[in-house]
Amino acid sequence: MEFLVEFQSHIPEKASESEVKARYTAEAEASAQLAREGHLIRLWRPLVEPGERKALGLYRASTQAKLDGLLGALPLHDWMQVTVTPLESHPSDPG
Repeated sequence: MEFLVEFQSHIPEKASESEVKARYTAEAEASAQLAREGHLIRLWRPLVEPGERKALGLYRASTQAKLDGLLGALPLHDWMQVTVTPLESHPSDPG
């Protein structure tokens, strides 16, 4: 199955600069691993207001429960609001 996933990050005020840097570095490594495994297909950064942190990703997983487990293991998960939209093929899809 494919899923459109929207992430919105909210860094806690109490988070130190070193913790933020470490988590974002770990997040990039986790995303690269998900891509190697075939789960993360594409990742975009939509235009946002200054200070906002958002991302949109196209993911593949056998079930939404599997995807939820993958997303729940991300280093930034507890700092993010995540919206998952399951996708299915459209009859007019040119691909």
